Amino acid sequence: MKGTVLNQALVVVVVFVLCGCGLGKKCTNSGSPLSSHTLRYELLFSKNESRKAEALAHYSNLIRTDGSGWLTSLPRKALREEDEFSRAMKYQTMKSYDGSNSKFLKEFSLHDVRLGSDSLHWRAQQTNLEYLLMLDADRLVWSFRRTAGLPTPCSPYGGWESPDGELRGHFVGHYLSASAQMWASTHNESLKEKMSAVVCALGECQKKMGTGYLSAFPSELFDRFEALEEVWAPYYTIHKILAGLLDQYTLGGNAQALKMVTWMVEYFYNRVQNVISSYSIERHWLSLNEETGGMNDFLYNLYRITGDQKHFVLAHLFDKPCFLGLLAMQADDISGFHANTHIPIVVGAQMRYEITGDPLYKTIGAFFIDTVNSSHSYATGGTSVDEFWSDPKRMATTLQTENAESCTTYNMLKVSRNLFRWTKEVAYADYYERALTNGILSIQRGTDPGVMLYMLPLGHGNSKARSYHGWGTKFHSFWCCYGTGIESFSKLGDSIYFEEEGEVPGLYIIQYISSSLDWKSGQVVLNQKVDTVVSWDPYLRITLTFSPKKMQGAGQSSAINLRIPVWAYSSGAKAAVNAQALPVPAPNSFLSFRRKWSPDDKLTLQLPIALRTEAIKDDRPKYACLQAILYGPYLLVGLTNNDWDIQTDLAASLSDWITPIPASHNSHLISLSQESGNSSFAFTNSNQSLTMERYPESGTDASLNATFRLILEDSTSSKISSPKDAIGKFVMLEPINFPGMAVVQRGTNESLGITNSASVVGSSLFHLVAGLDGKDGTVSLESKTQKGCFVYSDVNYDSGSAIKLKCKLASSDVVFNQATSFTLKHGISEYHPISFVAKGLRRDYLLAPLLSLRDESYTVYFNIQASNGLRSAS
Repeated sequence: MKGTVLNQALVVVVVFVLCGCGLGKKCTNSGSPLSSHTLRYELLFSKNESRKAEALAHYSNLIRTDGSGWLTSLPRKALREEDEFSRAMKYQTMKSYDGSNSKFLKEFSLHDVRLGSDSLHWRAQQTNLEYLLMLDADRLVWSFRRTAGLPTPCSPYGGWESPDGELRGHFVGHYLSASAQMWASTHNESLKEKMSAVVCALGECQKKMGTGYLSAFPSELFDRFEALEEVWAPYYTIHKILAGLLDQYTLGGNAQALKMVTWMVEYFYNRVQNVISSYSIERHWLSLNEETGGMNDFLYNLYRITGDQKHFVLAHLFDKPCFLGLLAMQADDISGFHANTHIPIVVGAQMRYEITGDPLYKTIGAFFIDTVNSSHSYATGGTSVDEFWSDPKRMATTLQTENAESCTTYNMLKVSRNLFRWTKEVAYADYYERALTNGILSIQRGTDPGVMLYMLPLGHGNSKARSYHGWGTKFHSFWCCYGTGIESFSKLGDSIYFEEEGEVPGLYIIQYISSSLDWKSGQVVLNQKVDTVVSWDPYLRITLTFSPKKMQGAGQSSAINLRIPVWAYSSGAKAAVNAQALPVPAPNSFLSFRRKWSPDDKLTLQLPIALRTEAIKDDRPKYACLQAILYGPYLLVGLTNNDWDIQTDLAASLSDWITPIPASHNSHLISLSQESGNSSFAFTNSNQSLTMERYPESGTDASLNATFRLILEDSTSSKISSPKDAIGKFVMLEPINFPGMAVVQRGTNESLGITNSASVVGSSLFHLVAGLDGKDGTVSLESKTQKGCFVYSDVNYDSGSAIKLKCKLASSDVVFNQATSFTLKHGISEYHPISFVAKGLRRDYLLAPLLSLRDESYTVYFNIQASNGLRSAS
């Protein structure tokens, strides 16, 4: 009789769905502040009891129903009664099965893909590997051991993993997934030992508790969940643990992990069965107002492995029909919903389609991503503001510090990946590239292991460092986005290649990332080499070489399909196999070529990359000029505080007001420093005045402010390969983040300033000479128009001391010689290879990819006025 109650409940649900008279519920996880992870964490540790009481009072509003099921789960917008019959007929039509799941593209195992060491993806992967190896197994499982009543050596981690946090244990689940994915991607044996130790420790905890239950918190949290009392998402955490253990089995080959999973699922199957039998299925639906992660997705995947019908039934009971019902009826009514609660439910629905072939669930996924991308997404590919979806096509007024939660991007990638595998539509691969490049790679802080973002700020003059959460810490953050972050950077090889099975195997290459693939059915090892994209050479160049696994002539024919992205231009596109040119199809299609590959074969593809603008998703006319600037798949942002106006009245094309920065400019960048006491200070542009400031850390606004480009007066003279080559020449100093402006003299004993270089050529020229202090490596800056007058700073100063132009009175003035001598260094900051200058209304902007920035202030959307004939993305 085991499972009878759940099976009967499922039959009841299906019957009610088809007849349109259900016991379902209205979706109520919308608009409540308690849906926010940020608020939950603050309330949990708040000592302000009145504030807690006020916030928790909202919880009672989450458990009301109005008797609604799939068909009667109407959008919150009122629908006319006469629409009901057509809605019911539409549902019936969508139920017809077409059997198309037999044509899905096949995923490659991470074991078969290796990233090339010349790619930024490999660098991101290695940074993440360092972090995974840095984490201590005993500290990770500390709360699990305490819950199980086992000894707890060492000390626990903090943040969301702290012993009194209700979401504790969620990051450990992510760690299990990330380490399994990373081991498959790198076969790092030290990592395998560590992840195996975590599984073993968790196994001891589960065995000690003896019921199958396994968590870092006691089961009492599920009692509260089932009683519809306030609690912070216990199933969310359980999903991470279950998914992590399953990854340890499927990718790490750990058989113990699968046994632990099935025992855990048996426990929760019985809990749900008890809720339904003791109360009703309605009570279970009500509980789904709390975030449950991807429970349905995980359980459908587990069913694929075990074939156990209970796993399938339990998966469907986590489908949250009220939300999927809105999507099934193709209603754009997601505004106000907590985004990352509901995206995983869509992913689970996609897995149901793969198992059952029910086209309704395929349509749900397609409608959902089209809805998000057309009305609720930013230029990064990310979505959500303060964790929630806002009103459709009203994105202009949502720009702030708390945009594009990275968890949502992680899950949207899953939705698009599945749709591509089913349809082979280039648009889904294009979205994957955009969101991965701008929404995932940008959340890691350079090569600092364990320093990542929660949100991706998109407001004017914001920075990653000054968002609400800012940069996380290695051992005291462990936000939800830290969990998805370590997974994202562990599986960067999972969506580059897909296989089409058949008599002639086919390979789809949808991401251009330097990597190698062991293509077993194609009997070849393929190597993809992607040249670094730069601003001054607007092409993406890819080279594929082949190493057949059999002797030449004995290999198997196979087909290669290369994505031609929507951002590429047809003009200038080239492809060839060896010396034989191939026709390149139009963008938004695939270049397909069939051949029996030999070791000498080389397939090359050159795709023109161009600048384009893309309007924000907002249909109000007054925001039509709010646009992002992209270069191929790269979102460019302007290094700026609050300026964001660009006037292009006379521009016929983007190239009229956006110009690339050549590679040679990095050799022209300098920073000037002086020592005072035990401190080092840097010559700095402070709000367009020149001051001496504490020597800054690389990758910050301060490092930009302390970096200048040397511009030679005689542009026809020999080029300089290093700053020292400019000694003896007349130069201007252009702040790196204020292109088109220059350091200017305002008169003797007056402070230096920054102004437009074109209007003050004479007063902005300095003779760069060897330092007056006679020390090796120092330089002095003498005014060209006022001989004997030099750039001067005090020698005993604090941050903020003004820099002046001062004239020398005596050659033996030691203090003067010291105050006018600066150590010449290469620039603290440098130009990214993809860097441009955009002409603005008040000033010019340095444009660089969002993924390359750390703490700098930037603007993503510009107010671009009168842009005549400028190409926008479709």
